[in-house]
Amino acid sequence: MEDCKQVGTPMCTSTKLTKDEEGNSVDEKHYRGMIGSLLYLTASRPDIMFAVCLCVRFQSCPKESHLIAIKRIFRYLKGSMDFSLWYPKSSTFDLISYSDADFAGCQIDRKSTSGMCYFLGNCLVSWFSKKQNSISLSTAEAEYIAAGNCCAQLLWMKHTLKDFGVFFDCVPILCDDTSAINLTKNPVMHSRTKHIDVKHHFIRELVCKKEIRVDFVPTSDQLADIFTKPLALDRFELLRKCLGILQINLA
Repeated sequence: MEDCKQVGTPMCTSTKLTKDEEGNSVDEKHYRGMIGSLLYLTASRPDIMFAVCLCVRFQSCPKESHLIAIKRIFRYLKGSMDFSLWYPKSSTFDLISYSDADFAGCQIDRKSTSGMCYFLGNCLVSWFSKKQNSISLSTAEAEYIAAGNCCAQLLWMKHTLKDFGVFFDCVPILCDDTSAINLTKNPVMHSRTKHIDVKHHFIRELVCKKEIRVDFVPTSDQLADIFTKPLALDRFELLRKCLGILQINLA
């Protein structure tokens, strides 16, 4: 694909990948080899995380439509080979996280996709994109589950940093859904969500202990949005820049 046509985003906003059982099958070994290479690259290129994780779901029986989606990621990488994570020297050392969810985004089983990212100051240090294990009945529930998963990772990072002599009192999780935020604070609303797996409710206990807090952030400033769904070019480029993925001239 050295002479392929370059594109500005790793996945088109109109892409709706399904099992495509009537589609033409492709070489599984070749498809999985491409997936493996891209998974390795997600360790330093968060901008392709969602697209790669979506294509990973079809490794067992890949079709031509899935291969086309994989090739688009390579076409995007062809035009962005000089982009890399940038860690500014003068950054602060505040721990902050963003949590987001795409409600019922999966076209196969209608499960939601969680996306989250973690910053130390202005430096992106961890990111995550994964389909949720259970079907959410509302956007608030999907966002609440995503925030709970984000909280677990944030708590681990907070305790790990203690070993290095870095202490944080109340670490924020930025969420763009007010209903999900209310679930972490309002005991009445909490009692009405018993159908949600109990493992997701520990976030409320940590909020009460003031170890974390869940704050509202406008959807326009929700950086984890890039890990939950395909985005238009302008929105994608803005979030990519906010994540600290910049064009770096090494010459």
